[in-house]
Amino acid sequence: MAIGLLGGSFNPAHEGHLAISLHALARLRLDRVWWLVSPGNPLKEHNELKPLEARIAQARALARSPNIDVTGFEAGLPDAYSRTALDRLQARYGATRFVWLMGADNLADFHHWLDWRGIFDALPIAVLDRPGFRFKALSSPAARSFARARIDESDAAGLASLEPPVWTFLTLPLSSQSSTSIRQKKRN
Repeated sequence: MAIGLLGGSFNPAHEGHLAISLHALARLRLDRVWWLVSPGNPLKEHNELKPLEARIAQARALARSPNIDVTGFEAGLPDAYSRTALDRLQARYGATRFVWLMGADNLADFHHWLDWRGIFDALPIAVLDRPGFRFKALSSPAARSFARARIDESDAAGLASLEPPVWTFLTLPLSSQSSTSIRQKKRN
């Protein structure tokens, strides 16, 4: 089974999350996408973070595809780092082929994540385009460090079966929605 992992605060989940998940399912030939709703991103402020259960419930209501599962399993982990979650998932589901899904905005800052090189070495990565981040992502320290491991998006259908480090950048119809802009509109 090939499963895409889309981590994030989902504060709130929105149509952009759904769109990139459906796009990843089709383009990467994944069986499922799991939304990993984080208790709290270590690189972000938590002053506007809704309770985990509320974010999970809202994400489940939005994830209308039978191939998208929403989980808050990270709440039971000793920390909120993606590497810890990936290690646990790979240990628990050893035969499953996981693909890390991230927006281009995350690749632009990926070099700030704990053990980001280890994540590249642990599983294939698909980077999904975001408005205003293509150049920043593709010129980022992480993209430059793993430039030789990048495959063309025309070969992305086989990504889940390739040995890491391997990654691709997927162009897709861009959504201007972001959790940050949704929260800002609610404040105004």
